[in-house]
Amino acid sequence: MARERIPRPVWFLGFTSLLTDAATEIIYPLLPVYLRQVLGASATSLGIIEGVAEGVNSLLKVISGWMADRRTRRRPLVVVGYAISSAARPLIAMTTGWQQVLVIRALDRTGKGIRGAPRDAMLARFASESSRGRIFGFHRAMDHTGAIVGPLIATVFLFFLPGQYRTLFLLTAIPGALAVAMLFWVQEPDADIAAKRREPDSLAPGDTRRPGEKDPREPLPGRLFAVLGIILLFSLGNSADAFLLLRLTDVLGSEVSIPLLWAALHVVKASLSTWGGGLSDRLGRKRVIAMGWAIYALVYLGFATATSATAFVAWFLFYGVYFALAEGSEKALVADLTPTSRHGAAFGLYNAALGGGALAASVGFGFVYDRFGASAAFSVGAGLAAVAAVLLLIAPGPNIRQP
Repeated sequence: MARERIPRPVWFLGFTSLLTDAATEIIYPLLPVYLRQVLGASATSLGIIEGVAEGVNSLLKVISGWMADRRTRRRPLVVVGYAISSAARPLIAMTTGWQQVLVIRALDRTGKGIRGAPRDAMLARFASESSRGRIFGFHRAMDHTGAIVGPLIATVFLFFLPGQYRTLFLLTAIPGALAVAMLFWVQEPDADIAAKRREPDSLAPGDTRRPGEKDPREPLPGRLFAVLGIILLFSLGNSADAFLLLRLTDVLGSEVSIPLLWAALHVVKASLSTWGGGLSDRLGRKRVIAMGWAIYALVYLGFATATSATAFVAWFLFYGVYFALAEGSEKALVADLTPTSRHGAAFGLYNAALGGGALAASVGFGFVYDRFGASAAFSVGAGLAAVAAVLLLIAPGPNIRQP
């Protein structure tokens, strides 16, 4: 059977993510170096910054998801979210202490929190149940392509202008502005617009739903919360990727190659994400997600035990396979388990589980890293990921929600 074509609006949303991630990833792989060498911050400070940033992101995704389910048009929320991030990101160039970086990163993640759930709900509208994995995987692939472009730009810039971090960070305003402009070519699905029309013969006065459409106040299914609980457990071991970059910097003894390794990681992600999401359409969501989490556990175990620079680089690149298998599949599973009218709230809760766990994981990881060493910190993350993978496989409920 021929595969469905990627809808045109999904391409525009993908290019928006590509440009946004290019801007973000110009800064992100250099942030540990910038904090340590320019601002004199510690690993604990890095954990606090990333943990708080993701915590803010997750809280706002719950709120924006709730709002998205009560709006006939979701694009305005998406535009506002991308605009806030694009305006905040270049301000890192003006910082003189890690506390200022914390505020700016939180503001950047505020924008992400506002846009995330409404955007994912829009993507779900463009996909059938048989193509959700591929649609979300494609979007993640575009996002990861941006994360290839950004570090390459940073590498070329710093080759000619070494040490000019602040100028480089200011220039991220350009792709950020282009990303926001791209959204104005995105047309929302007809279902979102049609929901605004009332059918007087079949609906009560004041009810704006179409006949047969479920009430957005309908309770979310219990099986969704069971899956989200397991995702939260996994997230407790899923610390910020900045710690992987910090460890690589320590092992390699130089920050020069870090942006290139970060770009190489995203080559793996971008090349495999559409395939990984499509694999979940065929093999089942939980099975593919568990495979991804198992790879995550292996990578963290590798970072805990590796002794050579070559081994660290190999584990780091293998890390990209985890993202390809898990990211799009997790979102597709959330959509499978949730009525269409509650997708916004469901994606908000999903991202809250990810971010809430990331908050605790990053702060705790930074503390263990400073107090007990990198090996202990990575071992804890590996153990939690392995337990979560087993629990997901034995969790009750179908992989694909039946109509």
